[in-house]
Amino acid sequence: METAPFFPVDPQIPVDFKIRKSFTGHGLTVHDAQGSLAYRICPPRRLRCSSSPVPNPRLTKTLFDAAGNPLISVVYHNDEWQGFGGNSQEPKDLIFTVRKILYSPFETELHVFLSSTNIGDQKSCFRLKGNPFRRACTIISGNSIVAQTNLLYKLRKIIYSRRKFRLTVYPGNDCVLVIAMLMAFFWR
Repeated sequence: METAPFFPVDPQIPVDFKIRKSFTGHGLTVHDAQGSLAYRICPPRRLRCSSSPVPNPRLTKTLFDAAGNPLISVVYHNDEWQGFGGNSQEPKDLIFTVRKILYSPFETELHVFLSSTNIGDQKSCFRLKGNPFRRACTIISGNSIVAQTNLLYKLRKIIYSRRKFRLTVYPGNDCVLVIAMLMAFFWR
């Protein structure tokens, strides 16, 4: 006699990540709820022996999985960010484009356009709204919230570190795409 599993196979609960900025300010690490490394964000490394031109690390950041495999590279070019699959920067590997709509010291809004076969389709798929200084961002698709970030607040603590913040991805959304969009939002 076969029994049903105690936990549902596809739980419809949000997924939490803890994001930590490095002391040097050049990279981010993303840990899951258990504290295990899930993703890493860093600029491309310069190789001394390589003769190929390496993109400017201030203009390119790459999202790696826990094993070190490149998932998405985000490139800043002509006042917009472009996300490419893996380490590629070929037009055929374009996943999304992010454009800055509003930028002020108190509020930032970005629109994300997913790559499609119709070049003339300029309807944004996602909106990112919030304040990068406070590590607060809400990703919206249509009328629903896809993900949110906020600082890691602790009781009885007066000063909060801006180096650590929480990411909550709601069910049915791609965590890798969400983290790649946040790379553009928190770009420095």
